[in-house]
Amino acid sequence: MQYENLSEDELQQQLRQLEQNRADIERALEQRRQQLKYDLVQQIKEMILENGYDVAEMATLLTGRAGRKRRAAAPAPPKKAGRQYTRYVDPDNPDNVYVRGVIPGWMKQKMLDQGYDPSSKADRDQFKASSLHAVDD
Repeated sequence: MQYENLSEDELQQQLRQLEQNRADIERALEQRRQQLKYDLVQQIKEMILENGYDVAEMATLLTGRAGRKRRAAAPAPPKKAGRQYTRYVDPDNPDNVYVRGVIPGWMKQKMLDQGYDPSSKADRDQFKASSLHAVDD
């Protein structure tokens, strides 16, 4: 395509289309990555079950939590009397929780799927208000 023959409006339109295509491809790539992770987890679960082991027990071994249980349990530090943050729970999957800080992948994907821009504070606030359950600690 010869861009030098296009008007400024046509160039702007081409640029918007390219940006939209990029966003669509990034969304598709993230969905593919999530599906591949899910498929891998399913394969691992099947291997564990085929070998006669308990999935939860193996998950504990994989995450290293078993070693922590064997150590002498130190008393939990008292909760700080500071600011309490609202927890946002995904109604479709209660294991997905967002408190504050970096936006987790599941939340970014849901935002993109619903047409929100994760980099926009206004969009994040709107998404939390309309799509997540707020739970105060």
